[in-house]
Amino acid sequence: MLQFKGELGVGEFYDVIFKNKKIKIHDEVLKTVQESFDFLKEFSANKVIYGVNTGFGPMAQYKIKDEDLISLQYNLIRSHASGTGNPISPQYVKAAMLARLNTLSLGNSGIHVSVIHLMTELINRNITPLIYEHGGVGASGDLVQLAHLALVLIGEGEVFYNGERMATADVFKAENLNPIKVELREGLGLMNGTSVMTGIGIVNTIYTRRLLNWMIKASSAINEIVEAYDDHLSEEINQTKKHKGQRAVAQAMRDHLNDSSLTRKREHHLYKENSDVEVFEEKVQEYYSLRCVPQILGPVLDTLEAVENVMIEEVNSANDNPIVNVEKKQVYHGGNFHGDYVSLEMDKLKIVVTKMTMLAERQLNYLLNSKLNDILPPFVNLGQLGLNFGMQGVQFTATSTTAENQMLSNPMYVHSIPNNNDNQDVVSMGTNAALITRKVIENGFEVMGIHLITIVQAIEYLGVQDKVSSKTKEMYSQIRAIVPAFEDDVVMYPYVNAVKDLIINQEK
Repeated sequence: MLQFKGELGVGEFYDVIFKNKKIKIHDEVLKTVQESFDFLKEFSANKVIYGVNTGFGPMAQYKIKDEDLISLQYNLIRSHASGTGNPISPQYVKAAMLARLNTLSLGNSGIHVSVIHLMTELINRNITPLIYEHGGVGASGDLVQLAHLALVLIGEGEVFYNGERMATADVFKAENLNPIKVELREGLGLMNGTSVMTGIGIVNTIYTRRLLNWMIKASSAINEIVEAYDDHLSEEINQTKKHKGQRAVAQAMRDHLNDSSLTRKREHHLYKENSDVEVFEEKVQEYYSLRCVPQILGPVLDTLEAVENVMIEEVNSANDNPIVNVEKKQVYHGGNFHGDYVSLEMDKLKIVVTKMTMLAERQLNYLLNSKLNDILPPFVNLGQLGLNFGMQGVQFTATSTTAENQMLSNPMYVHSIPNNNDNQDVVSMGTNAALITRKVIENGFEVMGIHLITIVQAIEYLGVQDKVSSKTKEMYSQIRAIVPAFEDDVVMYPYVNAVKDLIINQEK
């Protein structure tokens, strides 16, 4: 049970989203939320407060009568539950719910405490609202997507429950749950914010770190396969660069290769008398996709960690409007709901994931092209050349998927389109950015799955299972348990999907 105190890190998100750990709201959180609600209710009685007694967006100039205040909130929720496209998968929706719960718990939103109780129950019981991919421009936050969350909280709309899509009312009845009753500004308080893009963004960082770990493993293994010189991974050369990411990647690869009997020392082969040699048969230096891995993956790691920091800052921030400040007895109007921080970080993340995918594709191509590696048959074909095809067919999939990632890496951050009667004249497109990044990451795992199968086939052909490092041997055994060594051509897609499923779901 996670004691929820209104402060979350990546670890807490991982426990709730991936481990299904239940949460318990700390009494201090409930007290803070109640004080915020009580203050706003009293403070707004004789004042004009946006979203309490005014219309919304460009219609904020219209004063709402007291008898219509509650209807205003319900109207907002129902009218904006207008998403289209594919449903966002429950895992990401649950992350968005946790993000929204966290920001509402800070006491800056003036919502009723019943919202906190019901959202906690939904998270703990894995009841996830139906939220569509299309609809958010990320300016007043995720208005459309969060409207679908709010719709469920008032007992309407649809949810995913026990793997089925069902009417909210039916699930609430089965689970003995009661919808919230709007008391003040629960509609706007639930909808105005960056929680969907942020929740998706945090899950994206978790999967990216997982993909990066596999990329480091694959890069280490390919250095063994070609019996590369190991000085490009040395502490001495990588410490001459100041970047933390490069140093960390090089260290991780040294740790991976620590007990390998295949990588070579340059001083044993080239740093000796070679005066009678005019042309070296073996490469003096490897191709960049093998030799420059710390320099290529270092920026990936540094960017990932920077993105994680921004995501956690966002999820622990008040990101709606207006902002209630109980301590100063004031309500402040502004734009904390704007998603530019998240949008920019998601664009950065998908760029480095695409670069990582490109590195995997180039390493794959190196293994498949016998004229480049000089040690393997074309397409790592273990069968009869000409009659059999080896990994030839599946390379097309890797190339195509990599190309899609390159196209998808164009930034959403600069694709602002004014809308809302030009009230929202500069928007972030943050949710689009987060969703596209999710797709780029998934594509990366597909290419990585193909790459890992090829690495294992190469180890099989060379017969070096007992010479590779213990970590490469472990990786080899994991993949070989799913994909048999094949000489005759086999249907590849079940194996590719099985390896993808393994690596995307393995924690380390």
